[in-house]
Amino acid sequence: MSGSGSFEQALNLIFSFDPALMEIIALSLRVSLTAVVIAAVLALPVGAAIALFRFPGRGALVTVLNALMGLPPVVAGLMVYLLLSRAGPLGSLGLLFTPTAMVVAQTLLVFPIVAALSRQVVEDLWEEYREQLQSLGCNRLRAIPTLLWDARFSLITGVLAGFGRASAEVGAVLIVGGNIDGVTRMMTTAIALETSKGNLPLALGLGMVLLLLVAIINAAAYQMGESAKRRLG
Repeated sequence: MSGSGSFEQALNLIFSFDPALMEIIALSLRVSLTAVVIAAVLALPVGAAIALFRFPGRGALVTVLNALMGLPPVVAGLMVYLLLSRAGPLGSLGLLFTPTAMVVAQTLLVFPIVAALSRQVVEDLWEEYREQLQSLGCNRLRAIPTLLWDARFSLITGVLAGFGRASAEVGAVLIVGGNIDGVTRMMTTAIALETSKGNLPLALGLGMVLLLLVAIINAAAYQMGESAKRRLG
């Protein structure tokens, strides 16, 4: 099949809302959004607490957190696989090769990104507003929600960056999800599989949707950044 023919069929699949295509897209969005929400809920207060409190080993913790921002997806997938396999500590739960396992893997990838960014942003804001907050009787613990709210535009940009990484990731979800048709097949894993099978229309359709999704995420992150600059300006 020619490239133009595959492209036309890919467009037809998208605009006809092909059930197989929509099922894969829906699962991908559900897994990635769930992982990002969980990671953000955990990482934002953790990052803020690391920024505001001083304790032994803080420097090492910050270094590890920054290093984990570049955690290879296959390593994250392997860690979750060992955790959820039958011989692992959580093997009895039977979560391996399920969407839940993929959520865990993507949460592990997104958490350090959001935590490291929130630590840096909150630490900078604390240095700027510390005297003012302390004069109002606001200690470090009580300052956490105030500073997180004040930095919301910058932090949302970080969360969007985490979602971008989660939605475009293939290694970890392939290891823990298994790419099972109708169960754990996501856009990235489906693109790799369908390309190897020669099913270019479906692969191209998924690729176009994924590119559109990444473009929307980047546009949203840019607008958030501009809003933060205008606010500070």
